[in-house]
Amino acid sequence: MDILKQRIREEATVVSAGVLKLDSLLNHGVDPQLTMELGKEFARRYAEHPITKVITIEASGIPVAFATALTLGVPLVFARRKKTLLNEPDAYCERVPSFTKGIVTDLLVARHLLGPEDSVLFIDDIIANGDAARGLLKIIEQSGARVAGIGIVLEKSFQAGGKALRELGFQVESLVKIASLEGNEIVFED
Repeated sequence: MDILKQRIREEATVVSAGVLKLDSLLNHGVDPQLTMELGKEFARRYAEHPITKVITIEASGIPVAFATALTLGVPLVFARRKKTLLNEPDAYCERVPSFTKGIVTDLLVARHLLGPEDSVLFIDDIIANGDAARGLLKIIEQSGARVAGIGIVLEKSFQAGGKALRELGFQVESLVKIASLEGNEIVFED
């Protein structure tokens, strides 16, 4: 997606050789028009798949997942990262490390929101090592739901996450792949 690459060039900040800050696009602020275009692109790429729900991880994946779910006309489910008093005591739960937060968190999905009748499209904002993605995939497996595919807005292809998911047999569609952030320069994979 050329528009996404252009916006990344203009607005992203390279924090280190492994971290890209996208506050105005994905992680703190949201451009609604761009987000809808991203959702439409994922819906187009998975149009031939029977999808009953879109699923993502709180919080940065929610806007693009919402745009995708809206375009597909299906519900959105997101995994929470924190336990609250309102969580179901028997919710699906997986502990996962967070690459950018540098901590381990829980992913929680209420059992009534996901089941064997579901074919889900997993949408996420960025994939690095893929730990959170693998955690959510374990929850989907526990629920008996089927993964129709995985859509990633930005894949850091110099890290193992996207490749690992493909090796597990999942159809992974990344809108943009970044090959390197070395020397504070964003190098896109063609």
